[in-house]
Amino acid sequence: MSEVNGSVFFCLYSLFELLFDQDMDAMDAEDEVPVSTSEPSTLVDDNSTVVNAIGAVNLQPVPAVIPPVVPTVILPPVVPAIAPRLAVPTPIPPPLAPLPVRPPALRPPVAQNGEMQESDSDSDLEEMVSGRGAAGSTQEYEISEESRIVRERQEKALQELLMKRRAAALAVPTNDMAVRARLRRLGEPITLFGEREMERRDRLRMLMARLDAEGQLEKLMKAHEDEEAAASAAPAEEEDIQYPFYTEGSKALLDARVEIAKYSLVKSALRLHRARRKRDDPDEDVDAEVDWALKQAGSLALDCSEIGDDRPLFGCSLSHDGKMLATCSLSGIAKIWSMPQVQKVSTLKGHTERATDVVFSPTSNYLATASADKTARLWNSEGSLLRTFEGHLDRLARIAFHPSGNYLGTASFDKTWRLWNVESGEELLLQEGHSRSVYGLSFHHDGSLVASCGLDALVRVWDLRTGRSILALEGHVKPVLGVSFSPNGYHLASGGEDNTCRIWDLRQRRSSYIIPAHSNLISQVKFEPQEGYFLATASYDMTAKVWSSRDFKPVKTLSGHEAKIMSLDVAADGQFITTVSYDRTIKLWSSKNIEKEEKMDMD
Repeated sequence: MSEVNGSVFFCLYSLFELLFDQDMDAMDAEDEVPVSTSEPSTLVDDNSTVVNAIGAVNLQPVPAVIPPVVPTVILPPVVPAIAPRLAVPTPIPPPLAPLPVRPPALRPPVAQNGEMQESDSDSDLEEMVSGRGAAGSTQEYEISEESRIVRERQEKALQELLMKRRAAALAVPTNDMAVRARLRRLGEPITLFGEREMERRDRLRMLMARLDAEGQLEKLMKAHEDEEAAASAAPAEEEDIQYPFYTEGSKALLDARVEIAKYSLVKSALRLHRARRKRDDPDEDVDAEVDWALKQAGSLALDCSEIGDDRPLFGCSLSHDGKMLATCSLSGIAKIWSMPQVQKVSTLKGHTERATDVVFSPTSNYLATASADKTARLWNSEGSLLRTFEGHLDRLARIAFHPSGNYLGTASFDKTWRLWNVESGEELLLQEGHSRSVYGLSFHHDGSLVASCGLDALVRVWDLRTGRSILALEGHVKPVLGVSFSPNGYHLASGGEDNTCRIWDLRQRRSSYIIPAHSNLISQVKFEPQEGYFLATASYDMTAKVWSSRDFKPVKTLSGHEAKIMSLDVAADGQFITTVSYDRTIKLWSSKNIEKEEKMDMD
């Protein structure tokens, strides 16, 4: 194809050489012949310029014209723009030498379906060849509405990008109060409905970038100067204030910690002395004592059953001498019963919501009750109200007395437990640490530690002398509802909704035993308070069980309640156990050999 095109163009250039030899007179005659109906031609002097519309190419002054023998349809390929591609050594006329070359634009238009192909580059050439007028060329360059919208969208996006780049380079305060102050100085609303801190900061950033782009730097700088002036006007003393990383306690708390430390040192010394005596004295047979205590526990049987209230019972507690029993119910009423006949002595009324727990003082006949009305109350054995402890933000769960009897601990659903002075009613300590509600409390028999459990499935051990959490015992997979220290000083029992009772060794800081105790959740756990030879657990499976503290094997199952057991307590001498249930009954479980032992003691 390229060889044919070269031959054709070579013949055309030969023809042009012959045309240049013709006379000037013949040229004047030929000027009157029209080339095409839509293409006007203009003839001027030698120093004028002939403009051809072919390919929108400007030609330098040429004296030559297109001969009449060339058909009109051949005109497009006759364009001499391909001259530089020919390697013919023949001389080229001066007018044709400087013509620009664009090979792709010299192909003639090919008709498709009766229409001419259109392109953006050579639209003028196609219009001239197809005979279209100049009006068609002007319509081809008109910008459509869609193009205009697209162009505006692109310009808007470019402006937004530039604005974001400008905003990213600006320094914007990170403090939300400083952001609000600058917005106020700039005359903008300090906050919008539902606007968060980061959104407010981004709004200030874009506002500052817009002011910078609009050239309103004076307004921006004035706002910055006002902020600096306000900051410098603040008193210098505030900058020197250093806040402590801890919460300072009261003088009463300090005194209480000192008293607890002194009390615990004496108690722990006595406990260690007793343990060493049992270990070193050849007359002491610990195994025999444990066997006797387990035999007594194994002989526990139902001795008495009494209806305790019109509503389900929630808590129970035995006095330190075992002569009185206290119970509380969902009616908000607590009652005191004589033991072992279980006869009502007095009624304690005062709570406005259900009572959740009751506990006797370890040193006196005072007792404390907890309620869902967010208060704890202190009573005497005659039923008189002595003091009310207020301060919790949610309902109370379990409560416990310190072994000294001078302090009361309360656990609440507000995720805290608190320590109160029994004599003055003052709140000494508000302790946080659990991520969910705190349910149970138990004081160490030495008085130095307290254990708390809660709905976060965690058991925490706190040092009352320093206020620190010294142990976080993880193992339960569901909320823990009961916790109890053993009198041996190093065992801690916990039970919860995962139906298991865990025995924690405080010396090893881990769980040493896992007892699959019940078929339902465990509501309460209690060690035998004198020596800790056995452990009692209460459950929602309507049973209470006794376990050996030597190997934590089952010793006795106490069955008889018709509903879930809510709480239990063990007498100081371990001779009987009391349980209260949702069936509104109080049941007393006692050893069969009590009377025989009393006769032996008399002898």
